[in-house]
Amino acid sequence: MTGETESALTLRLTAIHYGAHEMNLYEFRHPDGRDLAPFTAGSHVDLHLAAGMVRQYSLMNDPAERDRYLLGIKLDRQGRGGSAFVHDRLRVGDLVRVGAPRNNFPMEEGGAPVVLIGGGIGITPMIAMAHRARSLGIDMRLHQVVRTRDDLLALESWLAGHGGFAHIHVDAEADGRLFDLRGAIAAAPRDAHLYCCGPGPMLDAFQQAAHQAGWPEARVHVEHFSAEPIAPSDKAFDLLLAKSGKSFCVQKGQTIVEVLRDAGIAVEVSCEQGICGACETRIVSGTADHKDMILSDAEKAAGQTMMICCSGALSDTLVLDL
Repeated sequence: MTGETESALTLRLTAIHYGAHEMNLYEFRHPDGRDLAPFTAGSHVDLHLAAGMVRQYSLMNDPAERDRYLLGIKLDRQGRGGSAFVHDRLRVGDLVRVGAPRNNFPMEEGGAPVVLIGGGIGITPMIAMAHRARSLGIDMRLHQVVRTRDDLLALESWLAGHGGFAHIHVDAEADGRLFDLRGAIAAAPRDAHLYCCGPGPMLDAFQQAAHQAGWPEARVHVEHFSAEPIAPSDKAFDLLLAKSGKSFCVQKGQTIVEVLRDAGIAVEVSCEQGICGACETRIVSGTADHKDMILSDAEKAAGQTMMICCSGALSDTLVLDL
């Protein structure tokens, strides 16, 4: 068994760059030296860890590189166990199943300016975007926001090398002042696309500041690296699988994935928090109760797809393309 499938490869961990505050860089390459699947700026991959544990991490290297995937992973002892497994168990030389790159946070490449704001470990997808923007000659402003200078994930020299393109804000060195999101947005070209990845409160403040500044929703982009606890479905509904003809009753408090899993039906699922997009499924008929953090308001209103790991139904019957 090679460990290779259509959606995952067995890659070798070839280097670990240890940083302060338990923020490390992990480099993966193909054991045979082959090129890896291409990726676009903003993409992430799944790491398949022990006992079915699957976690998502952003690719931070230049998308032009085909020989490696570089991930920045911060240890979170209060998290769901993925970062702890990586930090405690993985060593150089280990083989790890790595999923094919997926992108729920793509960078607009049409030539419009981009403003990239990364809070803490949220800088990782922004680094890939910065590489891509520079290669395309796109006007780019990069902001890295951290609590202390030790939180820079060994990126300070890289950021400094970008001169006027990059700005570092260190909370501990700013006399208690938080990063000025409103100022960064006000200074952006009016046709810019704005991107932010970071803690939930930062994303909320970013979206509020962009809205107050009159930025169109289509040019405001966020990525969550964790989700708030999702309220369980408060409505039971009938689920029909259009392809197989099978039907189920999804009870209050259950997810569609849980019901299908209990029935022995395999579906692609990863984060089970509505933040990765692996379980996106086409809706044939019915109305979904969307609880994910991926689909835009317009996409949710269109009702064409849903994330079955977390979303339920508003209608009495939901028919899915499964």
